[in-house]
Amino acid sequence: MAPSDVKLENLSQRVEFLEDKIMDSLEVVKENQERMCGDISKIKEAMYNPDAGLYARLKIVEEQRKNSGRLVWFLFTVLVGSLGASIATILAR
Repeated sequence: MAPSDVKLENLSQRVEFLEDKIMDSLEVVKENQERMCGDISKIKEAMYNPDAGLYARLKIVEEQRKNSGRLVWFLFTVLVGSLGASIATILAR
């Protein structure tokens, strides 16, 4: 075997080795991409699900906050009205 044939054989083996290594790396990237796609789908479903998603929960919290604000104002009005009525009763005697 001539020295050029040996070099060519070595280069051929290195190319095959590198090709196998690249293919293995691509397979790992493909598996990771599939896993990430599934994870992203789960995140998307958790956020945008109209019944139990993040935005639905946020809307419920905002409604509760608005209702509790109304309740506080109602109680404040009742308290001021009761105090006013008590003062009016005391002054009327």
